[in-house]
Amino acid sequence: MEPIHVLSLGAGVQSSTLALMAAAGEVVPMPTTAIFADTQAEPESVYTWLDWLEKQLPFPVHRVTKGNLGDDVLKPRITADGRRYCRTNLPFYTVDNVTGERGRVMMRSCTKDFKILPIIKKSRELVGRKAITDWRKRHKPELSAWKAYQAYLKAKKKAKEDAKTGQPLFTGQLIIPSPQYLPFPRNAWESMQDDALVVQWIGISLDEIRRVKPSREPWIRHRHPIIEKRMTRQACLEWMRLNHYPEPPRSACYFCPFHSLAEWKRLRDEEAVQFEKAVQFEKAVQFEKAVSNNFKSTSFLHRSCVPLDQVDLDARSTKSESLWQDECEGMCGV
Repeated sequence: MEPIHVLSLGAGVQSSTLALMAAAGEVVPMPTTAIFADTQAEPESVYTWLDWLEKQLPFPVHRVTKGNLGDDVLKPRITADGRRYCRTNLPFYTVDNVTGERGRVMMRSCTKDFKILPIIKKSRELVGRKAITDWRKRHKPELSAWKAYQAYLKAKKKAKEDAKTGQPLFTGQLIIPSPQYLPFPRNAWESMQDDALVVQWIGISLDEIRRVKPSREPWIRHRHPIIEKRMTRQACLEWMRLNHYPEPPRSACYFCPFHSLAEWKRLRDEEAVQFEKAVQFEKAVQFEKAVSNNFKSTSFLHRSCVPLDQVDLDARSTKSESLWQDECEGMCGV
């Protein structure tokens, strides 16, 4: 069975360029489809652009969503014993309410929950249950090796976490259960990837190659055509200009804490309604987390830990800012 080619369409500069290059036959084969994972929190400029872009493409665009990311962040949860808590699924900047220490939420899940998993779910639907079942039977030994390696990684992570709370011996050493070393099952992985059911195109450019990550599913193989062509983000913009296309907007949730100073300024100046929504969202987050039992710090959207409507967005940045330097999954903003 030949794999289907699915373009992960973020509706930003790189993935839009990739989609139009594919439409022009400059990247082959022609994708079977494109998938846009909608967080329902993109600026209006992105949705307007996507409406236009769909009309330029000879292949369909599926819009999928898990729901509204902003609403999910603000939704209060109650534990079985009555404690109120909020999920911490955005990389907020924080100030400890007691010590005043600054930090950032590291354990966040917005990209995984609202981008990656909806695309995987749609890809599974496009391939079909039978094809995946047959694939799993065909690669049963490889999957067994892969699952064993995943279990090893999980145990290794737990051992590292346990080391922080382990009981010291009289020697001062820690009692840390450590799993037996298990090497990466390269042959099993390569066998499954060679027989992948889906080739997922991701529009990461050469200047952001650090964001390249392997697929979470062995039956999905990642491909990065923009990197194959040695194109940077600027080269993508140049390609759009030379082919007489308008410049795409930057694709990212309007409240994303990874925004650079320049992007916050652009949002304020060009999409004032979205900027005000971000201001109000930050205040709502601060209120919800203040009354929760699992958050002992104040959350901010800007790295300065100053309320967004008080940040001097016209100031000149004194250090290099990379919008996606900490983006762990390589699925946002392209």
